[in-house]
Amino acid sequence: MIRHILTALALTAPAAALAQDEVSIALDWTLNTNHVGLIAARDRGLYADAGLEVDILPYSDTSSTALLAAGAADFAYMTSLGFMSARAGGADITALWVTMQHETGRLVYNSDNPDITRPADLSGKTYAGFGSDWEDALISTMIEHDGGEPVYDTVTLGTGAYEALATGAVDFTLEVATWEGVNSEILGRDQSSFAYADYGVPDQQNGYIGTRAEVLAEKPEMVERFMEATQAGYAWAAENPEAAAELLIEAGDFPNEELVQGSMQKIVEGGFLRDGDVPVGTIDAARFARMARFLFDSGVLSGTDGAPLTWPGEVSDWYDQGWMAD
Repeated sequence: MIRHILTALALTAPAAALAQDEVSIALDWTLNTNHVGLIAARDRGLYADAGLEVDILPYSDTSSTALLAAGAADFAYMTSLGFMSARAGGADITALWVTMQHETGRLVYNSDNPDITRPADLSGKTYAGFGSDWEDALISTMIEHDGGEPVYDTVTLGTGAYEALATGAVDFTLEVATWEGVNSEILGRDQSSFAYADYGVPDQQNGYIGTRAEVLAEKPEMVERFMEATQAGYAWAAENPEAAAELLIEAGDFPNEELVQGSMQKIVEGGFLRDGDVPVGTIDAARFARMARFLFDSGVLSGTDGAPLTWPGEVSDWYDQGWMAD
C-alpha cells in the first residue's frame, strides 16, 4: 500500500521535497465545517507529507460537480444530489469518499405553531424553499407517508427562508442541523423538526469527494495519496473537534466563530462524521443504492431533455473506495 511508501519517504526526505504534485479540489459551497478535514490535511502538513500541493478552490457560480466534469479541477466536494444528478446524466465521475455518515438535513417549524404536530399537518401550509425538485420529492414523501395530502404552497427564498420562518411569515422549511440548526440555537429560536428518515425518505450519506474516471486511470497513486491524507485530516478533526474548529476559523472568514465551534461539536457528538468503528469517509453500499433509487423513482434525476431518467438497475460502479484497501 502507498501508505507504507509514504512512511518510507517521510523518513528520507523533507516534506518540501515531496510537495511536487499539484492538485486541486473544488468546494460545493462557501467554506464550512463539512470541509474541515480538507483544511486540516492542508494546514497540518498532511498533504505536503504525501507529496502533494493542494489548491482548495473557493466556491463559485459554477458548481463543483460541473468544474470536475469539465476538467477544471482534479477533485470535487459535492452534495449527494449534485453528484448523483451529474453521474445519472452521464458525467464520467466517480465518488471516492463521503463525509457525513447520516442525513444532516431535517424539516423544521416553529415550536409554538399549534397547527403542526406531524408531517401530515403540513398539507395546505406554506413552505420556504430553495428551488430544487429534490425538495418537493422529499416533502411530498414525508406528508404522504404520514397519511396526508402532499399539497402545500411554496415560496422560493433561498437562505432568506430561515428569517421568514423565525418571523412566522412561512410555516416550515428545510435546514442542515449541523449549521442552520446550530445557528438557530445560538439565536434562541424555539423550533422543532421532523427527521426525513422517520417518514419514508432513506437515510442518506452526504458530502461526496470524487474525481473523473480518467484521473483514476492515469494517476491512481496520486489519488490514493490524496485520499489517504484527506481521510487522516477528517479523522483528526473527529478526534479533536475544538482544535479543528479553531483551524477552520483561521483559514476562513467567519463572522460568527461560535457557529463554527458549535457546528463541529454537533457533527462529532451526533455521530455524523464517525459512526462507531466505521472508518471516516466510508460509503455504505446499501444506503448509496437506496438513495439513488429514491431519486430515480421520485423523478428528481432527469436527462438534458428534462425527462426523468430510468433506474439503471445497478449503481455500484458510481463509487470506488479501492484506495481504502489494506
